[in-house]
Amino acid sequence: MFEIQRIIQTALEEDIGLGDITTEVTITPGTMARAELVAKEDFVLAGIDVAGKVFKTVDSGIDFEKLLQDGSQIRKGEVLAWLRGPAASLLTGERVALNLMQRMCAIASLTSRYVEAVAGTQAVIVDTRKTAPGLRVLDKYSVRMGGGRNHRIGLFDGVLIKENHVVAAGGIGAAISRARLKLPHTLKIEIETRNFDEVEQALAAAADIIMLDNMSLDEMRQAVALVDGRALTEASGGVNLETVADIAATGVDIISVGALTHSIKAADISMLFD
Repeated sequence: MFEIQRIIQTALEEDIGLGDITTEVTITPGTMARAELVAKEDFVLAGIDVAGKVFKTVDSGIDFEKLLQDGSQIRKGEVLAWLRGPAASLLTGERVALNLMQRMCAIASLTSRYVEAVAGTQAVIVDTRKTAPGLRVLDKYSVRMGGGRNHRIGLFDGVLIKENHVVAAGGIGAAISRARLKLPHTLKIEIETRNFDEVEQALAAAADIIMLDNMSLDEMRQAVALVDGRALTEASGGVNLETVADIAATGVDIISVGALTHSIKAADISMLFD
């Protein structure tokens, strides 16, 4: 909750600065207004409460009535929320509220498409750390609203040994052994691999999760067979809506998709005065 409020406060300070000049010179003080947030296209809803918090932060006197819940499938033309309050306050909060919610809805919507594409397989869709700086908590929440799952939140809550870690540590075995000595038993160890030799090294070192990085479909199938349930397998690299179903069919347990948060197009939402 504190992190979300910090995001909102920072965004408002960035946008308002010393004041909303346009509103100050055009709107008579005390003017009251009613507005609606309306969908201009189909999408999965995420961030409706965040939008409400934006307006409440601008002016606690604004009445924000959400009509739908996050995770809902929205159709073009649906009204998402009603707002009532000082016209100046509604106008001042409009852009930040829409910016955050439009991004969140876009992430949830794209995630939903990936989840639908792998339906019927054992694979789960997860996000990555390729999020907008400062907005990770909102980006990760939006993935969940779209039916996906979260990978580690940051560097602090999970071990993912990547190629450069391996080089610096002196090899896969050395990296995993050193990590195992220092970690509590509650943390799993994931390692990135690029070929069968590295997969075998990861298995020998008892990695908990083996990432199959930028492997072809045939290579992934063979790697999954090689692992044979001794660790979870995660596909990474080259994942898009055209390839994800075939990747899921290889038998991998997890498919990480950076595009969920780094390659989205904002959903189209407007605030309209009544």
